[in-house]
Amino acid sequence: MSTEERNTLGSWIRAKTTPQRIVLRSRICLLAADGNSNNAIAHQLGTSRPTVLLWRKRFEKKGPPGLSEDAPHGPSAQRLSPHKVKAIVEATLHTLPKDATHWSTRTMAIKQGVSHASVARIWDAHGLQPHRIETFKLSKDKRFVEKLTDVVGVYLNPPDKALVLCVDEKSQVQALDRTQPGLPMKKGRCGTMTHDYKRNGTTCLFAALNVLDGTVIGTCYPRHRNEEFLKFLRKIDRETPQGLALHLILDNYGTHNHPHVKKWLDKHSRFHLHFTPTSSSWLNLVERWFAEITRKRIRRGVFKSVPELIAVIEEFIRLNNKNPKPFVWTKKVDEILKKIGHCKAVIETLH
Repeated sequence: MSTEERNTLGSWIRAKTTPQRIVLRSRICLLAADGNSNNAIAHQLGTSRPTVLLWRKRFEKKGPPGLSEDAPHGPSAQRLSPHKVKAIVEATLHTLPKDATHWSTRTMAIKQGVSHASVARIWDAHGLQPHRIETFKLSKDKRFVEKLTDVVGVYLNPPDKALVLCVDEKSQVQALDRTQPGLPMKKGRCGTMTHDYKRNGTTCLFAALNVLDGTVIGTCYPRHRNEEFLKFLRKIDRETPQGLALHLILDNYGTHNHPHVKKWLDKHSRFHLHFTPTSSSWLNLVERWFAEITRKRIRRGVFKSVPELIAVIEEFIRLNNKNPKPFVWTKKVDEILKKIGHCKAVIETLH
């Protein structure tokens, strides 16, 4: 090693902006030039003997410039031929493995004779995720457009001097207790919970979400019948200003159209019902609130009795109404119909 080369490597080591991989390579070569053995260099720098040999040979061939270049690696996804990349993409989209419902990176790698990392990079570049699936259901309601227009119209252009309430029931909410106490979260370990549980009964949560301010009128009943729905309508009637009309958005569940319910509604003219199309619960904003209470309070909760579960639900409603955050509907009817039309076209093409 010449004096000039030694000075160059020394300046790289002292510079604060030099990448650490180049600093390591420079130290290897300087220690070798001082007469240290390969094993001694590897031990002193905390690296391996093959690494020491690699960069000594690179310095011998190219000098200091050779240390600033990364060692050549094996073939990457970029080096795969376009034909191979296309074959992997086509196989992912149009074929299935014999022993599974979808491809994994490793099964596809074995099938195509490449590394699983290459398959992962190709899938990422083409937006392919065979391990995931999304659920959907298109409504077959003959009055779909009519009901959709009605509900979305109430969201985007609410009537004057009226409240818009999204009403629904979350039935069969289970009071689940775990068979053993879980361990609390600590540094480096998440909290634990047993996979099995004890069923301590169920309750039915009735809720009415105020679209304007996000507050919720809610209560729990043991059953889900027209009698309980009538009780809930009376509760809504009591807890809302008497001078305002009430526009309720709800689904086509049987209890909502029961003769007793219709008879009661005929006597309370300020109630106006707007029904969502069948299989279109996504139109009811209270479903979004149900998702919140499930995620935040019910799913990971431990309840030794139904009264304990009901107390937790009531507390969640109280805190929600203390600092409400409304859900804002933004989609227009033509945008929704355009997307549904696209879905139908894709399904018909595939079948």
